[in-house]
Amino acid sequence: MSDMEERFPRSLWIRLIIYIAVGHVFAAFLWLLFEVGANK
Repeated sequence: MSDMEERFPRSLWIRLIIYIAVGHVFAAFLWLLFEVGANK
């Protein structure tokens, strides 16, 4: 893991984790909209 940390700075890892988390929240929101729309 130390080899990976040498190639990518810590700020890049933090940004990547935030983007992944926001992407999952957005995908869950879209899925919820489709689920609610399908039930009506």
